[in-house]
Amino acid sequence: MKLFVHWILSAIGILLTAYFIPGFTVESFAAALVASVILGILNILVWPVLMIVTLPFTIVTFGLFLFVVNAVVLKFGAALVPGFSIEGFLPAVLGAVFLTAIGWLVKLLFKDNSKSPV
Repeated sequence: MKLFVHWILSAIGILLTAYFIPGFTVESFAAALVASVILGILNILVWPVLMIVTLPFTIVTFGLFLFVVNAVVLKFGAALVPGFSIEGFLPAVLGAVFLTAIGWLVKLLFKDNSKSPV
């Protein structure tokens, strides 16, 4: 159930990003759902490799270069998903920042505060 909720919230986050970031477009909720799955797969397979390759830049920029890595993954995902496009690198970087903020907000809102030992 948690996976399904996370999938839906990710798709909504992509739609919100498309609403607020010019150049970041999603044609439908179905495209956002597919983009969410593809981006999840890319984050598992491609993101760690890119992070290792760009580790020196990430260290020098105190982690800010990870937004560029996320933008590259977003652009790659947009190339794979019909109905999802990012026109330019700046919208990809802004989209990465916006999606990161949405992710933090979702984690904050749905944080499990129960201290049950069970």
